Amino acid sequence: MKEFKTILDTYHKLDLTKRKVALATVMQVKGSSYRSPGARMLMMDDGRWVGSISGGCLEGDALRKARQVIINKIPRTVTYDTNNDEGNQIGIGLGCNGIIDILIEPIDVTSNSNPIKQLESFITYKEIGVVATVFESGNKAIPVGEKVVLSAYESIEGENEYLIDLLSGDLIDVKSKVKSVIKEYVVDGDVKVYFEIIEPCIDLLIFGGGFDAKPVVELAHTLGWNVRVTDECMAHLFPINFPHADQVVACQRDYVHKEIEISPYTAVVMMSHNFNYDLAVLKQIIDCDAAYIGILGPLSRAQKLFKALDHNKIEITDRAKEILHYPIGLDIGAETPEDIAISIIAEIRAKFSNRSGGFLKYRKGPIHHKDGKEDQVFKQVYLKHFFQNRKSN
Repeated sequence: MKEFKTILDTYHKLDLTKRKVALATVMQVKGSSYRSPGARMLMMDDGRWVGSISGGCLEGDALRKARQVIINKIPRTVTYDTNNDEGNQIGIGLGCNGIIDILIEPIDVTSNSNPIKQLESFITYKEIGVVATVFESGNKAIPVGEKVVLSAYESIEGENEYLIDLLSGDLIDVKSKVKSVIKEYVVDGDVKVYFEIIEPCIDLLIFGGGFDAKPVVELAHTLGWNVRVTDECMAHLFPINFPHADQVVACQRDYVHKEIEISPYTAVVMMSHNFNYDLAVLKQIIDCDAAYIGILGPLSRAQKLFKALDHNKIEITDRAKEILHYPIGLDIGAETPEDIAISIIAEIRAKFSNRSGGFLKYRKGPIHHKDGKEDQVFKQVYLKHFFQNRKSN
């Protein structure tokens, strides 16, 4: 979502009566690459760009091809083979050991299918959506760049009725599995479609507005997360203390369950340093929909909280045990508030990616690879279960 927001911010600042733009999106990767499918880059006809589709090695050539796409007003898929260390294809050494398909689309500000408008709609999603994009086609009725979107609100949208009929079933199937995929169709010619899962950005909810919450807020803001800070002490919540928070909420401890919204994309961080406050909050959120609840402080403090919950006959369910993290953060030897903030944010990111947070040197397989068995366990099991339950209710 950070990349989406950066692209949108740049786009809205442009004088589009003078500038022409194109959007590049990574559609497919075979082997290794610096960026995964779904990575985007906005390119201007004056040579500037924001976002990225690689580690810097493909952007220049993509920009040259984007100028032609802007002139022709026709989307185009470009394939880069980075297995060649000599980089004969575009004149530079790549050596990323992968084949990358990138769709470059001209931006028509008057068109309803403007991909920038679609990006803007994704920002508002609070549940999962899917966008299906054609990036290879031998069928004249299904041109490259055509899209069909299954919104977070279950509506299927697109301008090509033929493509909607073709993809509707697969859109629903992809959403149920919560995993982006490439699908191929043979319909009067071969057609390749990238089904991209669009997820809401991480919603960081911090209970406690102390000084050590500030670097956590700042780092999460830098990553493009939605950041909320809540406390019952008004003195902690002056806007000057948290200029980068999206929302600062004064809420008394007994009304958290009524006034604070929590979703499957919420990461709760409890760092008030007030035991009774944390206990009152934990009583209300222990069985909430959050994906993560982290408790600041030593193990003994968390155990004392859990003992108090048991005394109040509040059960810690198996799912609650999975989402509770105490002491909070990854083990990086953090001591200062800034170090601790890095530790907390890194653990939350690892949780949402279902990674262990270990050294990449010990990881088997490509860094960005998601095989559906390891990296997507949380998304496939928990989120699928959550949304199916919501529909049945």
